[in-house]
Amino acid sequence: MIRYALNCDQNHQFESWFQSAAAFEKLHNAGLVACAVCGSAKIEKLLMAPAVRPARTAAVVRPLGDATGPAERALAAMRRHVEENSEYVGMNFATEARAIHDGDSPERAIYGEARVGEARRLIEDGVPVAPLPFLPTRKAH
Repeated sequence: MIRYALNCDQNHQFESWFQSAAAFEKLHNAGLVACAVCGSAKIEKLLMAPAVRPARTAAVVRPLGDATGPAERALAAMRRHVEENSEYVGMNFATEARAIHDGDSPERAIYGEARVGEARRLIEDGVPVAPLPFLPTRKAH
């Protein structure tokens, strides 16, 4: 697997994983690599430095709440803000976002989960949505 930092023609930056460099090229040439924000297929790879660590040192994976660096702390703060100021609607996100946009549901901040196709249709229809850089904490009812 290989991870690429990508940029679309609208200057949205995002990352994505591919089976190999050849797999990326094949998908990219077929127009199947699209921006995670706006759906544009005009994508270019950005320069990335490889993540290298000594072979005998195991990586320590910390939960988002145990952030240590500035980026991790900012991401943790963003997560707290979203969770404290928005309603989690789970897998009903696409339906609820569209209902709010159409005026069929009260306007409010929501977050949740959507399949790629659902998210793409929301964007294509002008519903203002954006992917979050973290997975939501699933809440049991």
